[in-house]
Amino acid sequence: MKINTKDLLSAALLISLALIGLWLNTDHTMGSARRMGPGYMPWLSFMLQLGLGCIVLGFSLFNGPDPLEKWTAAEIGFLIAGGVVGMAAGIAASHVPGWVSAGWNPLGIGMFVGCMVPAIVKSWRPLFLISAAFALFGLVLEPLGLMAAIALSVILSAFADDTHKPVGVVGLVVFLCVLCWAVFIYELDIRVPVWPQF
Repeated sequence: MKINTKDLLSAALLISLALIGLWLNTDHTMGSARRMGPGYMPWLSFMLQLGLGCIVLGFSLFNGPDPLEKWTAAEIGFLIAGGVVGMAAGIAASHVPGWVSAGWNPLGIGMFVGCMVPAIVKSWRPLFLISAAFALFGLVLEPLGLMAAIALSVILSAFADDTHKPVGVVGLVVFLCVLCWAVFIYELDIRVPVWPQF
């Protein structure tokens, strides 16, 4: 057995986030494949992520060794700061009246802020900016609609790659907006706001 440490930790991250997501999704109605409820797509996504995590875990036991690189003091400091600031932001958001404290928004705000702090360090940027984009999508989907949520999350995640081109980002936003509208709104008739609800 030749353990690949990087793949093992990646599998642990994928599996743990999938299990947390499945647990948080228990409040939503599932529906069926023909008539999806609000919990169906998250459940499907987290199940796929859990399966992927298990596959990565299996491969990690035999394709090593691949040790982790030593973290710098800045990486450790910003990672800890992200956890602390994110938790503080989530707690503070839960005490603000209105949309900020409604439902799961304090958790989303805490996750978004907590991911943005370590993204300051260049080596953490790809992981945490993309994670922040997921949190941002969940936060703005209801008030701003599907199209704005897609656009904002794609634009934020584009900054994870230093070589991104604005034309490519705009093209991806347009493609994903059209694809998601065609699949989820037109074909599957999922009831989410498409445009801002003011």
